[in-house]
Amino acid sequence: MSRLHLQRKLRLGWAASPSQRQRCIQELQSKLYLHLSKVASSYVGYGAVFNLEFSPNGSILVAACEDNAMKFYDPLSLKQIHCVPKAHTDCVNCIRFLDDRTFATGSDDCTVALWDYRNMKQKISQLKGHSNWVKSIEYSRSMGQLITSGFDGKVYAWNINSYSTEAAKPTELLCLDRLMRTRLTGDDSKMVLSTSLGYYVVIHGLEIDSLAQDLQDFVFDEYYLLLQEKGSMALTDHRSNHVFHRRRNRVELVTDFPKESFPWCISSLVVHPQGWCMMSRFTSEMEDSEWTCVHDIQGSRPNGTKNIYDSCEQEKDLPFHPEERLLYYMSEPNDGRGYIKELSVSPDGRFICSSFGYGVRLLSFSDACGELCDLDPRGGDPKELQEKCLLTSHKRTVVTSRFSPTHPTLVTGCLEGKVVFHEARL
Repeated sequence: MSRLHLQRKLRLGWAASPSQRQRCIQELQSKLYLHLSKVASSYVGYGAVFNLEFSPNGSILVAACEDNAMKFYDPLSLKQIHCVPKAHTDCVNCIRFLDDRTFATGSDDCTVALWDYRNMKQKISQLKGHSNWVKSIEYSRSMGQLITSGFDGKVYAWNINSYSTEAAKPTELLCLDRLMRTRLTGDDSKMVLSTSLGYYVVIHGLEIDSLAQDLQDFVFDEYYLLLQEKGSMALTDHRSNHVFHRRRNRVELVTDFPKESFPWCISSLVVHPQGWCMMSRFTSEMEDSEWTCVHDIQGSRPNGTKNIYDSCEQEKDLPFHPEERLLYYMSEPNDGRGYIKELSVSPDGRFICSSFGYGVRLLSFSDACGELCDLDPRGGDPKELQEKCLLTSHKRTVVTSRFSPTHPTLVTGCLEGKVVFHEARL
């Protein structure tokens, strides 16, 4: 896109209504991602880069490193500004900001740590409860609670409002034996979980305070395996059917995938910024292929068979009927076997960044890079994602990426321990 064309679009936008003007700005910003190029790089010096995270205002970038460390960068100057060599006693896996200065980290040492960037000499507190690697951290703003999950299959809620050095014990929300990732939608109305058994769990009408009680005695894997083996009608009298039909904390199992993909380990999971869909990357059962998929998670699909009841007496005999949720898909290379390749999504929700060998590619829902709400793909056959841009700036497999929330900037990290900054250049 030429500068003249950008100026023309801006003039047209400023002559329109406020909503049209905002839409015009978003469209212009999305076009900038098609002009990304490498502008700087840095070696962290602490093994592979497993995760990258920006602060909400875009002023800080944190890299989670294989060798127990965290590194901090200024996204404007593109320079390293701080390092914590011994943030944990094992790999740092994930980072989640609570606000512009406070953030949490999860590690293979089975702990979660709270930090304040204004004083990095010590942790605010260390949260102990998981018995295996911590792989997901979410923050419920409406409840003021930290939600964590790990390879122990447990999802915990932590009341961190006290900010004490020894935090209170967590509340166990649920247990899912083959759990891989846990995510919340931005409005805290849904919890989405992926598994290493080839299915997802979506909890609609999320109420964290009552989740443990509502899902008491429900065994996710058991129900899924029975569903796959015997079908819905054979589960008419199953004791747990009520969890699929309640209004509060309603469970849905998502089980549809591209043909011949043979899903198994769904290791990467992100949610659209507006909560419209979930994006994931999974490995096939034989570990010979990988796929990126986009599934709808909004309510019940058109012409769905679900009836939502208030009374357990009405719903207890209704078995679960899986809906067709798959919207888009893309076959991926199977480089860097054994390592998780984390997806990221642009702030406007139009682009998915996915690892592609020694680089990344930007995938969109349509050739014109349209918004999902304008395309309305529900009701038709799943479509292939469109490759819009390929960026190759590493010498080893890329395993993580992150878009800046405030600037047309994309940062990638690889197994070599290299962080690369890409910015839009017209």
